[in-house]
Amino acid sequence: MIIWLNGTFGAGKTTTAGELVDLVPDATVFDAEYVGYMLQHVQKLPQVTDFQHWPPWRHLVVETATQLLGYLGGALVVPQTVLVERYWTEIRGGLEKAGIPVHHFVLHSDPETLTRRIETDDVTNTQFPKARQWRLDHRAAYRDALPWLSREAEVVDTAPLSPQQVARLIADAVSAESADSV
Repeated sequence: MIIWLNGTFGAGKTTTAGELVDLVPDATVFDAEYVGYMLQHVQKLPQVTDFQHWPPWRHLVVETATQLLGYLGGALVVPQTVLVERYWTEIRGGLEKAGIPVHHFVLHSDPETLTRRIETDDVTNTQFPKARQWRLDHRAAYRDALPWLSREAEVVDTAPLSPQQVARLIADAVSAESADSV
C-alpha cells in the first residue's frame, strides 16, 4: 500500500513521514522529489517551473513506487505535494491500475500556523536558503487546490498536533481502513 502525504510546502510531510515509518509495519519512505531531481539532468526536457509538469515525472513516480513495493513489500510513505488535480488523478490512476491501494492524506493547518512554521524552520531555511520563500510563495496554490484535495483525501488539521500525534492519527486511520477492506 501507499500512504501519500500531501499538503503545501512546509506542512510537515517529511517530518510526519519519518514518524510514520516507525508506526506502520514494514513501511519505507519514498521521496518522489528525487525522481524530479534525476530528470532535471535530462537536457532535452523543456524548461518548466516545476518538474511535476513533465509527464515522465508522473509516470516514473508510479513505476518507481510499483517496483519498490514489488521488491520491498510493506508500505511506502510518500511525502509529496501534488497541487494539480489532473496530475494527482494520473498518479492515483496509475497506482490503482497496478493494484496498489492508496491512502491519501492532506496535512493542513491554518494560514497563520503554516506561515509561522515556515518562518521558524531553521533547519530547512539554513540548509536550503531559497526554500523559505518557495514555501511562502506556494501558499496560494495550495489554498486554491484545497477544495479538490478535500474531496480526494482525508484532511488532517495539524495545527494543534505534534508530528508524532499526526503520524499516530494517520497510522490509526490506515489500520482502520485496511481492517474495513478485509
